[in-house]
Amino acid sequence: MFDDAEEFFEVENDDAQAVFPPLSAAAAGLQSCLRCSTLAPAGDTQCDVCGRRLFMRRPQSLQLTLAFLLTAVVLYIPANLLPIMDTVEFGQSTSNTIIQGVLLLLHHGSYPTAAIIFVASVLVPVAKIIALLWLSFTVARRSPHNPHERERLYRIVEFVGRWSMVDVFVVALLVALVQVTGILSIAPGPAALAFCGMVVFTMLAADSFDSRLIWDHAFAEGALSHDQPNKPKTINHNEVKSD
Repeated sequence: MFDDAEEFFEVENDDAQAVFPPLSAAAAGLQSCLRCSTLAPAGDTQCDVCGRRLFMRRPQSLQLTLAFLLTAVVLYIPANLLPIMDTVEFGQSTSNTIIQGVLLLLHHGSYPTAAIIFVASVLVPVAKIIALLWLSFTVARRSPHNPHERERLYRIVEFVGRWSMVDVFVVALLVALVQVTGILSIAPGPAALAFCGMVVFTMLAADSFDSRLIWDHAFAEGALSHDQPNKPKTINHNEVKSD
């Protein structure tokens, strides 16, 4: 699996010939500003509207995505092993991890709440990490297959990412609302910070992934040639001006 590691970590689209989708701006020799979405010729290095540096594709997209994902995986371990909430009731302190909190909710019959927290705090982060790793791998391998499905998967990852903080929101609400001096108090545990960091880094990974890379090689082997009558245009990256 790791025999082609050097190829896997190549800067995407630095190959001399990249096949862009027909009728796209890139195929027409144009590039879009990541800040204001203004179109500019491929040879320009700076946006005339906002002044941001221009690129045909987001630079080091895969490298940044993988770096953020690795950090998220490291943070996922303490986020699930350490207590996410410390409860003091009548002087007795109790600490619960995410899984322990889910089991406690199930024990008290709060099945919907337990299901929501389990899905949002355990399943969704793992699914996002696996999905982004798979998307990065297929792009790095320049796979032309199933671009529609991969694009759809990326949009789903982007959409569900905003709901990954449900568990932290629950703890924050409990900390703010349940504070009875001398009787009951709730405080966030060390896992809350790790969990927040994990969610932030998975969101950064999704944001740094340039989904346009999915389509750059979709026409390379004629995988979508039957859908488009126009011949894909090839742009030589070595001929594009750079700083």
